[in-house]
Amino acid sequence: MANAEREEGPEQSAESDGTAHLFRALGRQIKVLRERAGLSQKDLGLATHCGEDLISAMERGVRTPQPEFLDRADSVLDAGGVLRAATDEVRGALSRVRTRHPGWFRGFARVEADSVALHEYSNQAIPGLLQTEDYARAVFTKRRPLLDEQTVEKRVADRLARQQIFERWPAPTFSFVLEEALLQRPLGGRAVHLGQLRRLSEVGRMRTVELQVMPIERDEHPSMDGPFTLLTPKGRGEAAYTEIQGHARLITDPDEVRLFSERYGIMRAQALTPRESLVLIEKMLGEL
Repeated sequence: MANAEREEGPEQSAESDGTAHLFRALGRQIKVLRERAGLSQKDLGLATHCGEDLISAMERGVRTPQPEFLDRADSVLDAGGVLRAATDEVRGALSRVRTRHPGWFRGFARVEADSVALHEYSNQAIPGLLQTEDYARAVFTKRRPLLDEQTVEKRVADRLARQQIFERWPAPTFSFVLEEALLQRPLGGRAVHLGQLRRLSEVGRMRTVELQVMPIERDEHPSMDGPFTLLTPKGRGEAAYTEIQGHARLITDPDEVRLFSERYGIMRAQALTPRESLVLIEKMLGEL
């Protein structure tokens, strides 16, 4: 959800368990090796089947270098096994990422990470899985009560770490229905807004993702009760998740989940098609 990872709990933080330090150190190593090899971030991305933005985020320590990436990058950058040597530590760190969220959110984070299908409706903010680093930082910086800088950066890193789910293969099935108002609200300012719209345009073109916009002009709506997520964990039935004003619910009762599923299906029928939604996003980008 857009506001997940919001509250602190007694669990270990990313800083105290060393995970954030590991990712930052690996990021610096990747940058040094890339520059030594005379490659740009785009060059390394093409050679390792990653986007330029992902390479940039890994070098800054805000995205986790996956073991598979480290293996490919070690060869591309002629690192002599330096990056491959970190793969076991990274696998352990990735498992810790799932348990460092607040206790009330861990159940959802665990289900989300293992899901084979994920469908989300959002009417308050861009979903956390789709947020850019700058947008996520704006969300956490402006919330009340105010958070200290260290907490803001931890929560931004935790949020971006959840986005590793897009890099899984076989990939889960994703769909998102976003209220048009979310695309109009310049949260964080014009530059952040532009970057977020570009991110939506990129994600909306992924083969595994269907992104739809619900137009403001629609005169009927099946779900005025707030945002929700539908998830299908591997080998299990569909579940629903809601989070409103800090009250989180992971719903597994089949009859209750069915109601959310029906609402979501109606909304997808009322929303713009994925192609129409991308056209609208591109139009907004051209007007800014």
